[in-house]
Amino acid sequence: MTVVVFPGQGSQYVGMAKDFYENFEIAREILHEISDIVSIDLKPIIFEDVNNNLNITKYTQIAIFSTSVMIYEVLKLQNKFNHNNIKTMMGHSLGEYTALCCSNKIKLNDCANLIKTRGMLMHNSVSNVATGMAALIGLNAEMVEKIIIANSVNLQIANDNSNIQVVISGSEDELNKSKEIFLKNGIKKFVKLNVSAAFHSKFMTEPEIKLNELIEKIKFSSNGIDIISNYSSILSNNNEEIISSLKKQMSNRVRWVESIQKLEHNAQYEILEIGPGKVLSGLINRISNKFNVLNIDKVSDLEKL
Repeated sequence: MTVVVFPGQGSQYVGMAKDFYENFEIAREILHEISDIVSIDLKPIIFEDVNNNLNITKYTQIAIFSTSVMIYEVLKLQNKFNHNNIKTMMGHSLGEYTALCCSNKIKLNDCANLIKTRGMLMHNSVSNVATGMAALIGLNAEMVEKIIIANSVNLQIANDNSNIQVVISGSEDELNKSKEIFLKNGIKKFVKLNVSAAFHSKFMTEPEIKLNELIEKIKFSSNGIDIISNYSSILSNNNEEIISSLKKQMSNRVRWVESIQKLEHNAQYEILEIGPGKVLSGLINRISNKFNVLNIDKVSDLEKL
């Protein structure tokens, strides 16, 4: 059985999935349909980065989602894999929503509107306190947590990405003050991220509440595909559990390491990353060498299947 994973914000690049758009009618149909749903002309944003909008959160998320779905639908139509052989889907942050759509647990129309709203809320979440994020290279989440507690650092772990990469969130002031603390305690590299706010932290509580109002209105369907939640790292096919975890995702950490370990525990070693970039493939291979990971980002990658 194959596991399908979908990337999140940070994987975008100008021209992503353009070759799929040019070569497959289904890809064109998907992009046009999503553009109509969200009332955003996505083609010039994704393929040309008109007005430098691609890296702006309110456009980035719907753009990545669109390209991931385009590629997934091409793979299905080309019979590159059997959708019925997919047992589990998951994604990193935004990618969890893509997984819910491609697993047919949420309709495309509902998911596109949900992601548009999510991107807008996160984009507009700037408060009277300047906030941000930083990537820490060199230690795992457990060690980073110990440093935070021992030094009374007022920051949260946002993404537990691999055994040597952790992303933290919080106020800009606290991030700046913490840099030397982390570097003196084993972190090899401290990299401030180019984001508009402290995603996956307490600063997302208010936009999360607003997003949950929309989530509660969406009908989730049942099927045979399991979802691994970012919030809990629990593998589930119970919609109540899936929805409950999804509603807590925005203000809590992405437990990516634990999620991949869950796959390893269940001996699910065949992974297909679908969408722009190869970020998740790299993270997965750093977590464990037991996985056979394929990335489908370009038309030429179809030969891998």
